[in-house]
Amino acid sequence: MTSQSEPPDGPSDPSVRAVMSERRQLINLAYRLLGSLADAEDVVQETYARWYAMPGRQRRAVASPGAWLTKVAGRICLDLLRSARVRRESYVGEWIPEPLPGRTEWITGWSGGTGTDPADRVTLDESLGMAFLVVLESMTPAQRVAFILHDVFRYPFADVAEIVGRTPAACRQLATSARRRISDSRTPATPAAARPDVVRAFKEAWEAKDIDALIGVLDPDATAIGDGGGLASAELHPVHGSGRIARYLVELLDRAPDLTLLERTVNGQPGLVARQGDAIVVVIAFGLAGDRIGRIWAVRNPEKLRLWTTT
Repeated sequence: MTSQSEPPDGPSDPSVRAVMSERRQLINLAYRLLGSLADAEDVVQETYARWYAMPGRQRRAVASPGAWLTKVAGRICLDLLRSARVRRESYVGEWIPEPLPGRTEWITGWSGGTGTDPADRVTLDESLGMAFLVVLESMTPAQRVAFILHDVFRYPFADVAEIVGRTPAACRQLATSARRRISDSRTPATPAAARPDVVRAFKEAWEAKDIDALIGVLDPDATAIGDGGGLASAELHPVHGSGRIARYLVELLDRAPDLTLLERTVNGQPGLVARQGDAIVVVIAFGLAGDRIGRIWAVRNPEKLRLWTTT
């Protein structure tokens, strides 16, 4: 996506303000669809490039610039999702969505140099939780687009149909199937106030290298998944079972005694980051099941940690 967009006609162009006000919405949409903020930014850039590639007269004739931009961004995302399935086959190890820091970390850790608060780029809510994004990865591209556009962004199925290229009835069925996947993946709810305590108990047990304590905070059928992308060391396959995970974590600390664990917000939920020296080397998100941890997602791929990089 390297197309260059021509500059707007100028402040007198009545579409400029309406068009630029859609940027945050487009980033929010594309991140949920793709699980990558870098790809989402590329999609939005390409969307604007296509908008400004149109003659000014044609742009001014568009009744709803926001609807036009959403339609184009949705179609670009749909194409990327279809090609992503092929790319993922060559990805080294497991693929985990790019983790997003909480607002404080975005403000202090961002090194883009633009002076703009990156927290404005993506609204953190439950549809950005890592568990939610991982379930989205199991859906077909059409299911994912229909579900996100309708259930999360409240677009009517008639509009979704124009993006997906199917009938409104077919899109309704796609969203229903996606909704069923979300429902089937649900675990016993953990009260929001209790979530930090569960993660803190895990952190303290890990720091103490207390295998029994780790097993106690992990669900017996817990799964840990690492994502190094071939650029950082990580287990190529998921580790299953509380005992195996606990022993693996203790062995990991034995190999890296200088690892420092910090409590941070990851995709709107309590999580951890691990630091070696001044570098953040892993970001960890959790899927909780009641008062225990059922899923651990550890992202080590440095290309997915750019927002967490300290300066």
